[in-house]
Amino acid sequence: MASPSRKTNRQSSQNPNARIVKRVVKKNGKKSKKSSRLTSLLAVVFLLGIGSLVVAFAWISFLFIFNPQQVSWLNKLLPVWAQIHASKSDRPLTLPQIQAAITKQGNIPGEQMPLVGDINDSFLLPIYKQRQLCQSDCQEIIELRVYQHASDGEFSSDSQRYYQIAAQIAIAGPEESFVISPIVNATDANPGSSISLPVTEIKRLEGTTSASGIWYYLRGQRQESSYNLAYGHILYYNPQRFHLQQMQSWTSSQGQIPQWQQVTGNNAKELVINQNVGLEPQLRVYQVKPVKTFLNPVELEEIDLKPKSFSNYIYKQALEVASNGLWTPAFESLQSLKKQKKNIPTKVQAQIDLIRLHSQLTKTQANTTWASPGQQVLVNLIDGRWDKALQVFKASPPQNAKEISALLKADKGKLWNRVNAALQLKPNSREVQAWGALILASQQGEAQAYSWLKEEFKGKQVNLTEISTLLKQLKGEVSAQAEFFGNHTSRIIGSAAKIKQINPREWLTTSPSPFQAEESGGVQNWYLVNVSAFHNGKNWLFSPFTNLNLPKTAPEKFLRSQLGLDTDSLLQLAVLSSNGEQQATSASIKAMRLKNGKLQLLATAVEPINSNNSNNSNSQALAVTASALEWVQPSPITLAQLQQQNPQRGNKILPAIWRSLQASNQSRSANIPSIPQLLQKIGHYPIQEIDLTGNGKPEIVLTVSAEAITSLQSAKSANNSSKNQSRPHTVILSENGSIIYTDFSNFSEQTLIAIANLWQTNSPSLLVENINISGENYTLKLWSPKNQRFE
Repeated sequence: MASPSRKTNRQSSQNPNARIVKRVVKKNGKKSKKSSRLTSLLAVVFLLGIGSLVVAFAWISFLFIFNPQQVSWLNKLLPVWAQIHASKSDRPLTLPQIQAAITKQGNIPGEQMPLVGDINDSFLLPIYKQRQLCQSDCQEIIELRVYQHASDGEFSSDSQRYYQIAAQIAIAGPEESFVISPIVNATDANPGSSISLPVTEIKRLEGTTSASGIWYYLRGQRQESSYNLAYGHILYYNPQRFHLQQMQSWTSSQGQIPQWQQVTGNNAKELVINQNVGLEPQLRVYQVKPVKTFLNPVELEEIDLKPKSFSNYIYKQALEVASNGLWTPAFESLQSLKKQKKNIPTKVQAQIDLIRLHSQLTKTQANTTWASPGQQVLVNLIDGRWDKALQVFKASPPQNAKEISALLKADKGKLWNRVNAALQLKPNSREVQAWGALILASQQGEAQAYSWLKEEFKGKQVNLTEISTLLKQLKGEVSAQAEFFGNHTSRIIGSAAKIKQINPREWLTTSPSPFQAEESGGVQNWYLVNVSAFHNGKNWLFSPFTNLNLPKTAPEKFLRSQLGLDTDSLLQLAVLSSNGEQQATSASIKAMRLKNGKLQLLATAVEPINSNNSNNSNSQALAVTASALEWVQPSPITLAQLQQQNPQRGNKILPAIWRSLQASNQSRSANIPSIPQLLQKIGHYPIQEIDLTGNGKPEIVLTVSAEAITSLQSAKSANNSSKNQSRPHTVILSENGSIIYTDFSNFSEQTLIAIANLWQTNSPSLLVENINISGENYTLKLWSPKNQRFE
């Protein structure tokens, strides 16, 4: 007998309608489950949306009660009868009323800055406060306000416009500790305090980004040690919400403002802040990232060297190497990684681009020829060129050993970090071993250097003989007698003054009768030459020559060989008279002497030169050999032409020049005129564009004649400043408008004579005449990347 279930199944199989009904029931069951899930999801979305609206309305209500002007942007969406009115104190005012109210509070209204469209519709207004006990930049910004044209019927007028505050933000400068932080590790500077430093300038941050809004920078200046620091804040204005927000504080040891620059290769540019200290590169790079916030749609996100979610040994090792300052070796490792891995995450690629940017800087420095052997060694070490740095060190004469030793001793750990990082890449590198020993010997003594070699490279091969020789060279123990560099062309720069009496016993000479009268029949004129610089066949040496040690045997031959006098012993003597005419003659070097770092030559000339008519009462003649200098004289343009060619740069340079005139009391105007007014006053001044700092960006050189300076002065100030008005004045400005050289001050004891290239150097030098100083009247000033000044 069949079971009931089997019977039922047979009945079902025999009845096709039953099977269809069963399938329909199952299908409807599945649809019911899907519908239930969809309904639940819609309910959650609905509740979240309602919750967000409740929070938004609550926030708007809060602002409406306590700060109505913050929600005045809603007026664009509301009819006239529903407009939001601020408190009585914040009612719309005319521009004169706004300025009067600010002045009544004891503050100073600044100039209106346009936002979007017509400045009569909306503008940004900085508010200043007068600083007490200050000598320059005495007005600091304490507040920024955004004003919008009031379109209410009550305030609509054809004769005058009323404005309503749309946004405002209080301003305090960054803390002192933050501002000087880039140089604290590089120098012995005090870490600073939490006191806010003043910001005195606001400008639009030029450059295109993908973000729809307006970027501004606030800027202040501070002199710390030898660094001219610039600092401030980055601000962003969202025109859709009338919202002004401080985005990022910044500081630059180079005195440069942040710049938009293509770094990662995306459509949007990145914000780059230059914090290089001397030859040490340090760039902070920020990307503009979208965020889902109501008032501010973007944020600045820094590209750092923290490992991302990317599991790869080469990548992590390269980040560590780059973090220790070896940018080029790190970038080379990452290039090999990109060949292996095609799908590099976006954040990892941004890090690679950051490392590449630093590597470009260190490579450029290492490829440059530097006048100082110490700097040449340092730039090669920074770029990870250990072998090249060792070659430069080995080729350096003993007198440069102290300079290189002092450089290594002054290192705050950055070079040592590079040694450790390099040993991760090449554990058995002999060059890195040598530099590790040299750094330790300079800082802690030879015993510590040998101890490190023994412990670090236990069981590994170390060339102790070579390292021992290098350590002796570091102490200057190589005999100076061996440093005869053969015949080379004489390249000498100095100052010459006529003398009457000579004591032959005080001089070194290789000539049998150097002090006898010339056979030419002319009157013999003796000149004492104070040497400022000379080339010894390998490097330029500069006064004082404290590292130039004379050997006990044949010191005259050694000194004559160093100076290149066996090849060329003729000097050109020249002096510039007050009327602009140049007098020149030739002189023959007869004798030499070196005492207490002061190198002097004795030369004789048949034709004398008269220096009594020069601009300087104590003036001496400029003394140079024919091959020492190559004069740099680019074609000049006027300030007006610069403004026409590059308005952005002209807008920076013109006010900076005017401030220089003010600082030197050449101009008595209290406020900086507008750009058109400045062009009218000084637009005809000629300038030269020359790259004096070796950064690939030309500086502005402006030399103003005495007549032009007098024309800017009042009669009273002209009489008070007549002391140095017989000579022209020069100011040199960097590409961002910072003054890097000036002799405009009436109390300046120097004047720029010319700009020239030293032989075998890439960066031009300033030939400066020292006023009212006896001895070395003419000196050369070269740009020091480390100290950020000419010295």
